[in-house]
Amino acid sequence: MSRRYLMVLLGIVGLGAAAHAFLEPLKRHPDFVIAAVCDSNAVVRDEFAATFGVPGYGCLSDMLADGVCNAVYIGTPTDLHHAQVLEALCAGLHVLVEKPMAITVEESRDMSRKAKENGLALVVGHSHSHDLPIRKMREIILSGRLGAVRMVNTMCYTDWVRRPRRADELKPELGGGITYRQGAHQFDILCSLCHEPVVEVSANVFDWDSERSTIGAHVVRLLFKNGAVGTAIYNGYGNFLSSELTGEVGEWGFVAAKREKPSPLSGASEEEELRKKQIRSKNAIANDAPHQPHFGLTIVSCERGDIRQSPDGLLIYTDGGQEEVLLSRDKSPRDLVLDEFSQAIRQEAVLHDGQWGAAIIEICSAALTSSQTGKPVRIPHC
Repeated sequence: MSRRYLMVLLGIVGLGAAAHAFLEPLKRHPDFVIAAVCDSNAVVRDEFAATFGVPGYGCLSDMLADGVCNAVYIGTPTDLHHAQVLEALCAGLHVLVEKPMAITVEESRDMSRKAKENGLALVVGHSHSHDLPIRKMREIILSGRLGAVRMVNTMCYTDWVRRPRRADELKPELGGGITYRQGAHQFDILCSLCHEPVVEVSANVFDWDSERSTIGAHVVRLLFKNGAVGTAIYNGYGNFLSSELTGEVGEWGFVAAKREKPSPLSGASEEEELRKKQIRSKNAIANDAPHQPHFGLTIVSCERGDIRQSPDGLLIYTDGGQEEVLLSRDKSPRDLVLDEFSQAIRQEAVLHDGQWGAAIIEICSAALTSSQTGKPVRIPHC
């Protein structure tokens, strides 16, 4: 039987780098049509609206009132997610929301509960467990071919702190800093690969640049219900880049740019930094990469073998030797996000639903608490 296509009239709310990255996947996906755009910045909004020939709105309420969409993608600052997701769900729209899903566990659970009550799809993405190498790792783990997963280590070194940022992106109380904004990717990867609930979180987070204060690095240890252990190391200060460990392939599957010392931004005004971010957002996340995406380096240790990424797939190490599994580049990670959103709208079970997103936020919150108290945090319901 041929697949029945949906007609999802999608409103894009928040027109930053993440939204730009979805444009090409949206153009080629058979289930989605861009029906409206929404952003408080009139210049950005009008440019998008003119490009796609759709109405532009300055606030979500006006877009919902016009009834031009049956689903929304929300890529606004994290502190707006809770109110905007609830507003869209109450209006009867399916929702795809960027990570991190919310600032607090209570907010994220509230969002998940409302979606379930209203019988609507709520998917959290993009996150890097959508990357095809991570998906293939999960498939191999679940197949049992290498025995039980015992340990997963993921590390990522970038210049995240040195890039232009909105003020909220640097404030943990607004969902900013490395642990929420980048750790959410790492915890998503670890939860996907260890495939059991997290029961304990231990962490140390670091802020070692007084001129650009934020959580810029962390070490987080997750203990899973099945006894597996995951560790996440992230350093966003830009002196060393983990692309040196991945064949010079960067986060989005492109060969990393020539190494340059990160530019200090501590002297820039908030307005100047926002302007630089808006310029960068148009090309920050490209499509049609020549290699597989690498959010740093992830190494899986199972009872009978280890797995890591290669530039174009995976390397599997066993007693029988080394095997490379080459992976297709037909779909980008955001193509796969849209596939999952489409499945959720069809009421099919998906991995990255509201409950999953809430569990990731609980890990982020527990990591900060553990670092503050110096003690592990137990998670009974993650």
